[in-house]
Amino acid sequence: MKKFSIILLLSLCFSATAQTKSDLQKHYEAFYQEMRLQGDVNGVISALTHLNVIAPSKQRKDTLAFVYANNNQHMQALNTIGIEKEVSDSDMAVQVKAISLKALNQPKRALEQFEELFKRTPNPYLAYEIADLKIQTGANSDAVSNIDYGIANAKDDMKYAFYERQQPYEVPLKAAFLHLKALTIYDNNKDNVDAAIAKIDEALALDPNFNLASLSKQALQSRKNPPAPAGEKKQ
Repeated sequence: MKKFSIILLLSLCFSATAQTKSDLQKHYEAFYQEMRLQGDVNGVISALTHLNVIAPSKQRKDTLAFVYANNNQHMQALNTIGIEKEVSDSDMAVQVKAISLKALNQPKRALEQFEELFKRTPNPYLAYEIADLKIQTGANSDAVSNIDYGIANAKDDMKYAFYERQQPYEVPLKAAFLHLKALTIYDNNKDNVDAAIAKIDEALALDPNFNLASLSKQALQSRKNPPAPAGEKKQ
C-alpha cells in the first residue's frame, strides 16, 4: 500500500509538472504574439528566450538570432546559433551568421556564410558581398568572377547603400560593382591606373553622387600624378 501511494504521488507530481510546462508554453506563445503586434523587440526576445528554455526548437533559435541581428545585437545573435558553417543550417541561420560576422569585422568567416547563401540562391546582392569580402581579405583575383556576375545581372532598380559619410546614401548596384572592378584592375597592375579610373568613371556616369567612387578616383589620380616634393618647383 505504501509503495502504491509513493507511485501515485510521483504520478501526480509529473502530471502537475507537465501541466505547468504546457501552461507556461501557451503563456509565452501568447506573450510572443502580443509583443510582435506591439513591435516590442525586447519583449519578443524575452518571449522567444523563455520558449527556447521550455520547449527548445531550432526554428525558434534561428528566429531569436534573426531578431537579435536585426536589432544590431550581433554578438547575442551568434551566441544563440554559433558561428560555424553548417550545411544543415536554415537559410535564416546562414543569413544571420553572414551579416553578424561581417558586422563584427570577421570577413573570412562572414565570407564562408555568404558563399553558402549564394550556392543556395544566387543573386547580385550576395555576389557584391562576396566580392567585397574577398577584396577585404586580399583575394582580389577571386573576386573578379563575382563582380562580372554582378555587372551582368544587376537590374537598373537595384540599389546598394553606403555608410562612409555621416549621411548614408544609395547608388545603383551596378555602379557599386564597377567601383569594385576598378579596384581589382588597379590591384592586378599598379601601372594600369588609367583603366581603373575609366571604370570608376563608368560608375560615376551611373551616379555622379557616388561619394566612395569619387574618393577612389581622387586617390588613383594622386598616385598617377604625385605631388612634387617640398621645395621642388613644378615645371
